[in-house]
Amino acid sequence: MWSAKYFARIDFRVVIIALLLNFAGLLTIASFSSSLLAGDGDDNIWTKVVLTQLQWLGISWILFFFAAGIDYRKLREWVWVLYVLVVIALVGLFFTDSVVRVHRWYRLPFLGHAAQPSEWAKIAMVLALSWFLERQSRESRSFLTFVGSMGIVAIPFLLIVKQPDLGTALVLFPTACTMFYFGDINPKALAILTGGGVVALVVVGFIFSGILPYEKVQPYAQYVLREYQYERLNPNTHHAQAAQTAIALGGVSGVGWRQSEYWRGGSLPAPYTDSIFPSFGEEFGMVGLASVLLLYYALIFCCLQTVAVAKDAFGRLLSAGIAVMLAFHVAINIGMMTGCLPITGVPLVLMSYGGSSMTATMAALGLIQSVYSRRFMF
Repeated sequence: MWSAKYFARIDFRVVIIALLLNFAGLLTIASFSSSLLAGDGDDNIWTKVVLTQLQWLGISWILFFFAAGIDYRKLREWVWVLYVLVVIALVGLFFTDSVVRVHRWYRLPFLGHAAQPSEWAKIAMVLALSWFLERQSRESRSFLTFVGSMGIVAIPFLLIVKQPDLGTALVLFPTACTMFYFGDINPKALAILTGGGVVALVVVGFIFSGILPYEKVQPYAQYVLREYQYERLNPNTHHAQAAQTAIALGGVSGVGWRQSEYWRGGSLPAPYTDSIFPSFGEEFGMVGLASVLLLYYALIFCCLQTVAVAKDAFGRLLSAGIAVMLAFHVAINIGMMTGCLPITGVPLVLMSYGGSSMTATMAALGLIQSVYSRRFMF
């Protein structure tokens, strides 16, 4: 099932791109964590946060090569075991103590960290949906196939929304729609789903652009959203304004590494987690941000190339699901930080500080490499 001989056939462009994004993230974490911890002076870049992120990166790269060496076709036998385990982990969160008033993490006191199963739920959903849509390929447009597919998506989606973690849950929606397209789900059903998503996105865009005044929409939104959820649609929150200000202060070339004055004044929340994009932009300017965007574009392009060369439906669906999942993570995070989307707490993959996101993302990229390295097998 696992073999290292396929390492020679992986797409090394992905390895280089991921390493560059990891490095950009580490630069930002080192800069913006230097004076947060007691005992860490401004000249010390080896903060506890940096060392922890290095540990997670080491584990993540091990997972990447482990996943790349797995024969992805054999995963069909384990798909439902993984899916059920993830669902159990999501349900179990509600029987644990909340962390920051939400049920998203398991405390791991023996490791000194917390685990977020919703990050792995996305991969489990992609695997389960790939297996199901491949198996139903001859009846892909039937009503039962559509219902079954929606059930696979709905279970983790609702459990993640309940935590609450709307941002992570929303990533599942475009991922599923893309897989429905590649799985040849009934076009009418797919059109209704995507149409609903587009309408919701347009409404949010109108609110953030000022075409629909935030205050006037609130009486109608209360029938769909809770008050705290609707507050995220406010384009003038401190977090949203601070992120845009940080990017603007960076100008073309940035203020320089570890020269951020705006953050040191306590103005930018979550500078090396959710807000790592504006943090990087303040220090490295539009040149730095354009370079990061180019790297993400290249990464998604390479992942989509795997979709084109996959030799079976399972590999094609798996690659497409992961590629779109990563693309929407990037789009949502950058949209939040540039004032185009509400702040929902979605990390910037491969750059933001955190273990669950980094390990799950690298494992997902490894699965794509498993498909890519076996593209000549029949």
